Amino acid sequence: MAFKPKTILRSLLSLLLAAVFLYVAFRGISFSELWQSLREVHYLWIVLIVPIALASHYVRAVRWKLLLGHVKEDISTSNLFSAVMIGYMVNNVLPRVGELVRPYVVGKLEGVSKSTAFGTVVIERIIDMMTFFFLLCMVLFLFPDSLTTLWADAPNLRPLFLAGSAGSFVLFVLIFLKSESLFRLFLYVKPVIPSKYRDGIDSLLESFLSGFRIASTRKKLPLVVLLSMAIWFLYGLGIYVPFFAFDSIAALNLGLGESMILLTVTSIAFVLPAPGAFGTYHSFLKYALVRLYGVDDVTALSYSVLTHEVNFILVMIVGVFYFLKDHLKVSEVRLETSEASE
Repeated sequence: MAFKPKTILRSLLSLLLAAVFLYVAFRGISFSELWQSLREVHYLWIVLIVPIALASHYVRAVRWKLLLGHVKEDISTSNLFSAVMIGYMVNNVLPRVGELVRPYVVGKLEGVSKSTAFGTVVIERIIDMMTFFFLLCMVLFLFPDSLTTLWADAPNLRPLFLAGSAGSFVLFVLIFLKSESLFRLFLYVKPVIPSKYRDGIDSLLESFLSGFRIASTRKKLPLVVLLSMAIWFLYGLGIYVPFFAFDSIAALNLGLGESMILLTVTSIAFVLPAPGAFGTYHSFLKYALVRLYGVDDVTALSYSVLTHEVNFILVMIVGVFYFLKDHLKVSEVRLETSEASE
């Protein structure tokens, strides 16, 4: 099956975006100084990124199992972990396509509805956004000094951070308990939608609702909340631990509050459609370390390169392993994702 011109154009634009941001990240950097900085790193702290990252991905698979529990109770966590890693691997090459691959993989391995699995993937993203906002506001409430480089009176914003945490938590619970009512609101715009698209919208809404039906088993909700927070805590830990690999960064005594700020920056970098956030991650994180915390350009870039490349290589190795282990075919994946995207 040949690639469509639209797909080729999208890929070229993604590569161009990565190239532009890589140029921005490395502009003005002496490669000899960068190499020297990399040689002085305490790599034991960098190695610790691996188990932290794997733990975060596994916890995501466990949470996904809860979201799919109403579809198949005995679904394999191992197969879900496989789908997660394969999806991330594909995202490293084709941005956002991995979110379409995950439902295909779990559908093939577990025989569940791919549309329902896709619905839970979308729901995961909604949960992730609300959980991250909750944790970010809570951390800033507890450690407002993390923002003093941006706002001198950041401690005075603590009531606002507390309100943000409370609001996001309430919204999190409401979406689970009132998902049917919230999604049915979309039906009010149905009459203005061309008739040829209405059946597709009905199917899509049903997929989302199917994913949210975990709310009917309310005893699982606290565990979903706990696992969601654990995922983001591990992400933040993956930013915090490497601080100690660099003497100059460790001397700044940056804490979890600062790691959450930097996690926010890298999360924005991953939203942009660059393959594997190449370039966007490096330039955004380097800029934040330099501007917010006074880290020198070379050390900031070294930190960005190591944290990104360790995670990138880990995802590629584990993703390819499971892709081969589960006997998947590139042609089948390409066909499924093309149909799903349409």
